[in-house]
Amino acid sequence: MKRTIFAAATAALLATTAYADNHSMKNPMVGGAEMFPEKNIVENAVNSADHTTLVAAVQAAGLVDVLAGEGPFTVFAPTNDAFAALPEGTVETLLKPENKDQLTKILTCHVVAADVMSEALVGMIEEDGGVHDVPTVGGCTLKAMVKDGMVMIEDEQGNAAMVTIADVDQSNGVIHVIDKVLLPAM
Repeated sequence: MKRTIFAAATAALLATTAYADNHSMKNPMVGGAEMFPEKNIVENAVNSADHTTLVAAVQAAGLVDVLAGEGPFTVFAPTNDAFAALPEGTVETLLKPENKDQLTKILTCHVVAADVMSEALVGMIEEDGGVHDVPTVGGCTLKAMVKDGMVMIEDEQGNAAMVTIADVDQSNGVIHVIDKVLLPAM
């Protein structure tokens, strides 16, 4: 009898621990930095070593107050390597004050006016037969799909970015780290 109770208690403890490990509200690390769910998108992004270019672009476009606002927002956040993969000189040109409108358009095409975690996004993709249209605050329509078990986001030029880190919870939404810069139609 004691062994049965002990075995049941041990099994319950292990199941609870496994559940807690798999359903933890702790955010993944991004760019070597801890991401705090009680901080907003801007407060967390500035700490990521992988997003210094994105932060500089958000500042140059004057979008800091917007992305620090109430939201909710889903941000597909390209890494520094994603920006570096653009044609040479593109980032430097976009950061110039005279190109602020173009920079703002590109950046806001990475932002959705909703808090969409990956599980919900995958559900929408499945409901829509494999491709889900994602309207952005910048007026772009992205296409979300799953390929080889990974969530992919296609921009209006047909380029696909892979979500490399999903579900970085923020006080005003969620960040999904991506490996390419999403561009609006020409």
